[in-house]
Amino acid sequence: MKVEQLYTGCLAEAAYYIESNGEAAIIDPLRETAPYMKKLEERGTKLKYILETHFHADFVSGHIDLAKKTGATIVYGPNAVAEYDIYVAKDDEELKVGDVTIKVLHTPGHTMESSCFLLVDENGKDHGIFTGDTVFIGDVGRPDLAVKTDLSREDLARHLYDSIQNKIMPLADDVIIYPGHGKGSACGKNMSDETTDTLGNQKEKNYALQPMEKEEFVAKVIDGLTPPPQYFTKNALMNKKGYESFDKVIAQGLTALDADTFEDVANAECALILDTRLPEEFVAGFIPNSIFVGIEGSFASWVGTLIVDLNQPILFIADEGKEEEVVTRLSRVGYDNTIGFLKGGIEAWKAAGKELDKVNSVTPHDFAAKIENGEILNVVDVRRYSEYNQGHLENAENIPLDYVNDNMTNFNRNTEYYMHCAGGYRSVVMASILKARGFDKVVNIEEGFNALQEKTNLPIVSDILEPEA
Repeated sequence: MKVEQLYTGCLAEAAYYIESNGEAAIIDPLRETAPYMKKLEERGTKLKYILETHFHADFVSGHIDLAKKTGATIVYGPNAVAEYDIYVAKDDEELKVGDVTIKVLHTPGHTMESSCFLLVDENGKDHGIFTGDTVFIGDVGRPDLAVKTDLSREDLARHLYDSIQNKIMPLADDVIIYPGHGKGSACGKNMSDETTDTLGNQKEKNYALQPMEKEEFVAKVIDGLTPPPQYFTKNALMNKKGYESFDKVIAQGLTALDADTFEDVANAECALILDTRLPEEFVAGFIPNSIFVGIEGSFASWVGTLIVDLNQPILFIADEGKEEEVVTRLSRVGYDNTIGFLKGGIEAWKAAGKELDKVNSVTPHDFAAKIENGEILNVVDVRRYSEYNQGHLENAENIPLDYVNDNMTNFNRNTEYYMHCAGGYRSVVMASILKARGFDKVVNIEEGFNALQEKTNLPIVSDILEPEA
């Protein structure tokens, strides 16, 4: 028996490969099929099942393309309804893969079709459980991502409590938990850096697995939940209804365009221009009205959070050799209408004599000097509420990048804004969005709040109340 976790850091997502005696199952595959096809070919293994723990909201799964290429059966648990061929397994149904058994455990709560897959080895011993978004290391799945349901998040949390108590907790302590996500995913709020653990250890450390009554569990699970990114519901529907072939998406997106053609296509298609370079390269010179989301950051999740229309035509600028990665990562979150990239990158644009824009920047030292000299500056902190509350500059206004589309009325075109995040990535994204919408008086504070704390003496205040002595 072979069990392999295939972890993708930018989405904090874990797919799994299980193999026994010439047969294999893959759990929750990502959009691109090539890595899985290569593994199957190298191992000389036949893919029998593609197991989906639920209709994912945070990424588009590769199950449909993978099934077409291999002939494998797509398996969901009870309650799943899709617009393509699937096998809906019964609760406690057993599936054979070579000499091992995979038992389907219906665990509604995160969504109503959510199911875990219990792996029983060749000797009949429970080896591990693939929990999807039901149980994470340090957390459980949020109960507010189900699509087309009349159930409240409290109702779903009650289902989740029953699923954990009746299906997960009775398993042996040495059973390994293989979750669908790790720290950084928006599918939970308290995930660990670790991506596997024993159930026994989680019974001690995971707040949601501690002994408690159902309503206490409900209160703890929903406490502190922020609204999910806007693309979550759309990705879940794509996983439910089906999608365009990944191979076709890649072929279209990897269309190389010279500077003149790039400009013509952008105008003709009303395309969004996405610049994926490093933030310091973007601020120094970029195509007017382009949006920065750097490939080196949490690229896919930020695109999904900020670009509302999944069908928006997208042209992009990337460092040479990164083009396929950009298209792939866009498609993982459902942005399938990438129509080409600028051949030769920003240097080709410059060589063609075309216009460039830039974002004004200030060092932490120079910014601090302005404050200390008594200048009154409009400072925008684009970090999340939780980060801001833990410590921020005096008089800084908190407008999280996550919710910029809902807060555009807070900005004035005649006002100069100094903005920062934690390290300098998100503030450049925010600056690019404002510039594209006609807010030109934007100044980026280099290196962000971390540098302001470490390199200046500016006062930091916290909005977290200290406990009474």
